[in-house]
Order: sequence, then C-alpha cells, then structure tokens
Amino acid sequence: MLARGIQVAGNEAIGAAAVTALYHYPIKSCAGAALDVAALDARGIVHDREFMLVDAANGRFLTQRELPRMALITPRLDDGADTVLTVSAPGVSPLSVPVRASGPTREVIVWRDGCRVVDQGDEIARWFAAFLGVACRLVRLADDFERKVDPAYATSARDQVGFADGFPLLLISEESLADLNARLAEPLPMNRFRPNVVVAGAGGPFAEDGWSRVRIGGTILHVVKACARCAITTTDQRTAAVGKEPLTTLATYRRGERGVLFGQNLIHEGPGTIRLGDRVEIPAGR
Repeated sequence: MLARGIQVAGNEAIGAAAVTALYHYPIKSCAGAALDVAALDARGIVHDREFMLVDAANGRFLTQRELPRMALITPRLDDGADTVLTVSAPGVSPLSVPVRASGPTREVIVWRDGCRVVDQGDEIARWFAAFLGVACRLVRLADDFERKVDPAYATSARDQVGFADGFPLLLISEESLADLNARLAEPLPMNRFRPNVVVAGAGGPFAEDGWSRVRIGGTILHVVKACARCAITTTDQRTAAVGKEPLTTLATYRRGERGVLFGQNLIHEGPGTIRLGDRVEIPAGR
C-alpha cells in the first residue's frame, strides 16, 4: 500500500513532496548550517560530520550527550585554495584555522569503530577546551579512510559514512514534526532532530516510515533504518538547556524494538546533488 497522498503515475508513485530544508553539521554534535544545495560524496553531504571532538586522554568521541554546550558552537568552512575552519560561540572570540587535510594520523573511537584521523592542532584544541571545560582534540577523518556502514543495513560493500552515528543521511518530514508538536505543550523546532534532508507534502505524518527508497534530484536514496533517538533531542540547540521532551512524548507512541523512533536513515547511490525544492519521488513498489 502506498503512503497516503501519493498518486501512481506510470512506473513511479509521485506526489507533491519536495525538499524544504537541507543541513550539514561540519563538526559532529556542534551547530549545523542550512544549505541551498547539498553535494553528495561517498560519505554523504560534503563536509557533514567531517570533524569530531575526542577526549584528549583516550581518543573517544565527544557529543552533546556529555557536553550540551557543544550545541552553542557554530563551525563554518570556507573552501578555497586552502580550506579554513572558523569556530564561534557565545562569550568567546571566534577562531579561524587552516584545515589540516594531511599529516600524521592517529586512531580514535566513534561508537565501536576505530577511525584514522588527522589532528587539527593545539590552537583549536585549546579553544574548544576553554569553552567546554574539558581537555579535547579536534580531528578530521583522513581522506583515504573508509568507515563502513553496518553491513546489516548496507546496500553494497562500498557504503561508507563520516562521523555521523551510523548512516550518511537522515530524512524527516515536516508532517511528522507537526504531528509531534500537536502533542507537546511547547512545539519544538526541527533542529532538535538534526536532519540532513527535510521534506514536505509526502502524505500524512510518518509517511517516510513506509518507504524503502526515494529519488531526489536524480539521486536514489535507500531508506534503510528508522532513527532511534537519543538524549541529544532533549537539548535546546539555541541555549543548550536540557529537558525531558521530546523523548517523553515520543515514547508514548513511537517506541520500537530499537528505541524511540523519529526520522529515517538513508544511504545514497553514488555522488549527486540535492537542491531545495527538488521533487521527492517514491519509485513504484517502494
């Protein structure tokens, strides 16, 4: 059965669905940036979760789960002959440093994966340590390192991901958020869920749960796993204040075997481009 509001046309089920927002998050667990155009490379949106903070002592990844103030850090990448990373946060002076794309590498840990990375130097490490109050290092995934997607969900042996928790892309529909907000005393913005692709017009709330693949702007994306939500969704991305919602409410009607579910993880086929306004097509048979 097709998602509600989708009409069959020829070999495809096509509705009025379109991309309404695109985001990338250059540093894992720090603030994201809205995009008009998202270029896709092997790992996902270019620069998405390309960098990560790790504990200076043990090399294990750091996120808003332990450090909610990471939400207040805004990274910006300026590509040119030499890519420059600028980080800013309330109450401190911004810092701009050239990105170290090559150099000595080390291994760090994200979840169960060991990843080869290039450390971004002492100056930016001191900036993060001063703002967050913990000794940490900023690292960048080495260009020639492949962090493979969990083979239980991969669509091919080539599937890889940057420093995102497990998958290259996360999609959420505006209708799903509207359904949640209708149940909350205070509505929440989409940034609580840190998606890459936001769509609207695909049918009712959680229509995306019934998809197995979509085509957006000529790129095929496989819908491989519902996203189990963690405590980061309870952190206000503007203030870093931590509450109980949306997990308390989501648990009343979106609990699955793997946790509280909201959004769908995607794996894309090869490089491509997604633009704001691109039509979202659900191939026949999904």
